[in-house]
Formats: sequence, structure tokens, C-alpha cells
Amino acid sequence: MVSILLALPWVGIIAFLLLIVKPVRQLTTITSLDPARAPSVGVIIPARNEAENIEDCLASLTKSRYPNFEIIVVDDRSVDRTAELARTIPPGNAKRLVVMEGKALPEGWLGKPWACKQGARATSAEVLVFADADTTHGDKLLSRSITELQNTDADLLNVLGFQVMDSFWERLVQPQIFLSVLFRHPDLERSARSSQWEDGVANGQFMLMLHTSYEAIGGHESVRDRVLEDLALAQVVKRCGRTFVIRMAMDDLTTRMYQSLTGLIAGWSRLIQMGAAQGQPLVASFGVVTITTLCFWVVPPLMLMLALVGFGGETLLIWSALVCALSIGIHASFLNFLGAPAYYAVFYPLGSVVVIYIMIRSRMHSGDVEWKGRRYKVSN
Repeated sequence: MVSILLALPWVGIIAFLLLIVKPVRQLTTITSLDPARAPSVGVIIPARNEAENIEDCLASLTKSRYPNFEIIVVDDRSVDRTAELARTIPPGNAKRLVVMEGKALPEGWLGKPWACKQGARATSAEVLVFADADTTHGDKLLSRSITELQNTDADLLNVLGFQVMDSFWERLVQPQIFLSVLFRHPDLERSARSSQWEDGVANGQFMLMLHTSYEAIGGHESVRDRVLEDLALAQVVKRCGRTFVIRMAMDDLTTRMYQSLTGLIAGWSRLIQMGAAQGQPLVASFGVVTITTLCFWVVPPLMLMLALVGFGGETLLIWSALVCALSIGIHASFLNFLGAPAYYAVFYPLGSVVVIYIMIRSRMHSGDVEWKGRRYKVSN
């Protein structure tokens, strides 16, 4: 009985995920758009050292069925073949596909906001779409997104997609991070609707904005010194009293954020530390995440190992076995929701150790960010 009572916090986690967490609604399922209701769209791709991704991204975009769009790639001083490879892709269904050489960074600007501003300045389209170079797009995504923008009368629409996780470490670490984000933001749509501008949370992999609204809030100049410019832009939109909407399109938008353990650690360390520095942590505070991850996901399997070799008695054995079973069930269900193999849940303690390391690393390197060959000093 004592063992069951001590396992109640893990039961509470299950209840939280089932009762409190609200999934983001899917985009409208429209498959085509009447050309008469189709505003012109400029898809802007800021790209720095994206030779590995740029061809797939552009090839998918050029197949879009949307009747009136153009693609603008801003090569942000890449030192690889990003621009060269981008220029090999024909425009396909796009009115034009332009590859721009990004200009030198002005003082006070960071790379991605500057690239986005240059792209926005190069188009007169009525709607601006900012998409990351590591995304791939279904041919109906633009039509669905524009329809959603019109139906919701939104100034900014953020579309979340399917996160590709193909490697061992991706399937261990990514779900752990996403689960932490869920505890920090259990209802993203509610956060977007909130009157508190600090609740603005966005993912810059695919964002649509009316060009008039973009100019009215100051565009990317308003977030020129922000490493997480997507999150900051959503906050500016809310602070200006404009409408911000979040939707999901896991069937039409895919992203593979990181492909190696090194990339996972470096990338998430940057995102976590800069989210905290910009006043909007992607997860809870460093200490809270580290301690809860240790207590909930690392200590129980360690206790089970001790109990199995004779330490702690029957109570410890039953408690640790029960908690580990609940933990595996939680992680297996979440992996299944993310489209990853559920059996990776048995390795969840290993993923938790990596998350703790990422949190500690983020804390140690707070304010000092290195990304794609650039180093930034950023303060709160």
C-alpha cells in the first residue's frame, strides 16, 4: 500500500497529460483555393549553411498547388554550397524562385532576423511566409494555411508540423524535451489567445503574416537582436494587440531539427538558454527541470537496480518497479503520439540523463551562444 501511495505523483503526470494538456487543432483540410480568394504569397527562406537541407525544402515548396506564390531564398553568408544548390532548383509552380546574396550584418542585428528582413523587403506579396530551410512542405500546405489565416482573421499564424526522428538519440532526447515543453505550455492555443504578451510562444519553422501587419509592428527590426526571433515576433504581435493563432499540420509539414547527439545537445542548449534570456523559457527554470527530471525519470530505475540486487527490501522493489512501469507507459504513449517507435520508451532513463546534461550546459553557457559559425553575446 505504501508503494502505491508513493507512486501517486506518476499517476498525477498521467492525469495531467490526459486532462490538462490540450492538443493544438489541425489546419483546415481544404485541398485547393479559389484564385479569386488567393492573396499573393511570398515564401521567405533564410538559409545559412543549409546545403544538407535546401534542395529538399525548395523542391517540396515548388510543388505547392497554391495559385499565386513566389519563393525568396536569402543566403545568409553561407560557407557551404547552400546558394549554389538553391539555384539548381527550378521554380515549378512558383511565379519565381529568387536566391539572394545576404548583405553584411548591420550593427545591432543578428543573422536570422536580418535575413528575414531582407527577404520581406524583396517582395510585395500580400502575405509573408517565413519558413526554415530544414522543413519540407506538402503541396496543399500553403492553401490550407492561407485559408486558416483568412478564416481566423489572424495577423500571425504559426503552423506546427511533424518532427522527424530517425536516429537512436533523436528518439530518446527529442520526446523528453517536447514533454518538458508540454508541462511548461500545456495549452498552446490558449497561450496564443492570452491577453498577456509574455505568453506568446512560437516556432519559426513555418509562420505566416499579413504584410501590412508585419510592417505595422516594425517587422523583424522589432526583434533584430533576438536569437529566438520567432518567439520574440509572436510577443511583439501580442503586445501590439494583434491576433496570433497556432495550428498543427503534421500531415503536410515536416522538420528534422537535429540528426546527431552533438547537434541535439548544441541546438537545444541554445534554444533553452536563449528562451530563458528573452524572458520566455521554453521549459520551466533550469533548476526545476533538472531536479524533476532526476527525481521522476532517473532515480526510480536506479532504485530498481538496487532493489533487484537485494537493497531496500520489498517496499523499494515494488515502488520502483511500479514507477518504472508507469514511466515506460507515459513515454511509450508520447512516442506513439509523435510517430516514433514506442519501444524506445524502455531507454527513457538514458534520454533523461542527456536532458539533464543539456540543462546544465545551458546554464553554464548562459548568454554566450555559438550557432552555425557565429558567436553571440546576449543578455536579458
